[in-house]
Amino acid sequence: MSKDNITDIAVIGGGASGLAAAVEAKTALPQAKVVILEKLDRVGKKILATGNGRCNLSNINLTSDHYHGSVKNVMRIIGSTPSAKEFFGGLGLLCIADSKGRIYPRSNSAATVLNALRLKAQQLGVIERCGFEANFIESTPNCFKISTVSGEKFPCKRIIVAAGGYAAPQFGTDGSVIRLMRSKGCHTTKICPAVAPLRVRPELLKGLKGVRVKGRVTAYSGGRFLKEEVGEIQFTENALSGICVFNMAHLFSHYEGKLTLRLDLAEDMVMDQLLGYLRVIQYQRGKQTLEELLTGMFPRNLATYLTKRALGKPLNEPISSIRENELRQLAQLVKNLEFDVTGSSSWKDAQVTSGGISGDCIDERLQLRSEKGIFLCGEILDVDGDCGGYNLQWAWSSGIQAGRSCADSLRGGLT
Repeated sequence: MSKDNITDIAVIGGGASGLAAAVEAKTALPQAKVVILEKLDRVGKKILATGNGRCNLSNINLTSDHYHGSVKNVMRIIGSTPSAKEFFGGLGLLCIADSKGRIYPRSNSAATVLNALRLKAQQLGVIERCGFEANFIESTPNCFKISTVSGEKFPCKRIIVAAGGYAAPQFGTDGSVIRLMRSKGCHTTKICPAVAPLRVRPELLKGLKGVRVKGRVTAYSGGRFLKEEVGEIQFTENALSGICVFNMAHLFSHYEGKLTLRLDLAEDMVMDQLLGYLRVIQYQRGKQTLEELLTGMFPRNLATYLTKRALGKPLNEPISSIRENELRQLAQLVKNLEFDVTGSSSWKDAQVTSGGISGDCIDERLQLRSEKGIFLCGEILDVDGDCGGYNLQWAWSSGIQAGRSCADSLRGGLT
């Protein structure tokens, strides 16, 4: 095979980390031929869906407690690569931060993010090859050969694997490349959906579908405190949702069958304040029925649900009939509404994958220990971040690191 027919760097996957890797590799080594091999009919489809189409690029508060997984040098990689504002500023894209530190494109449109990445890639001479579904990597003395289902073999000197995990398979990330990497000697940690709703017993959510309320969510396992978040809680017909629940989803992989979520639906009030409010309501609305007891505090669906679950009595009884111990029961439920987690959401509803290729499989440059010349980045690795731009920051940073490392290996030979 002629050396001219061998691509220098093939990037498997044209998502966030793959585009960042291709741009960085070509920037670092302009003479290299860099080709993105994308499974779908165009690159970046998942980028367009992030942040409800707004693309939450990153977060001002980039600290280690927002990341989970077995890759130990996440913060070193993030710290040694440009911030999202710096990286995209270099591509001509203006970014702004909201009051919670979440960074978005100034346009408020994910399409401008993808456009900036593609424009830069095109300017550098990066080639996009869509409709290419990799299913095997063969190692030969002279090069790697990436095979497709149809039998085509794509020769290249280096590979950057940026094909994502299992989350959002509608955008091409169905875990097939994780399975491919297992054939190269990689092992994976436990895999489950993250940044996603958590399923609970449907009968405990009857009447709550569509309700949204602010509160505190605390995760426990066997009575042991794990984590807490404050924010909007959303109820569906079979799951708890909302950002504060999303940030608990990674715990399911470690505490499956032993994970409990406790909701404080009056997190701005201590118990005595809540009891005082209920006593006032009992005086003010004494002649009204129990279904009106909490309607000054919660949406009607949630108000009647809590009253019925706490008191277990007909809602047509007058509020004046409630005894002091029943008021305390109700207050206790409002502050400690518990649900045992029965499962994680479907991959379709997950934003990211918890688990993936173990950190033990790669070196500090994101190169496979077992197969020199193959670099990994993004969601395929066992790194998942909280909701709020942390996962996209990992995609940019790890992509940039893999692109640099891959270019360096071509420049100086494999080490």
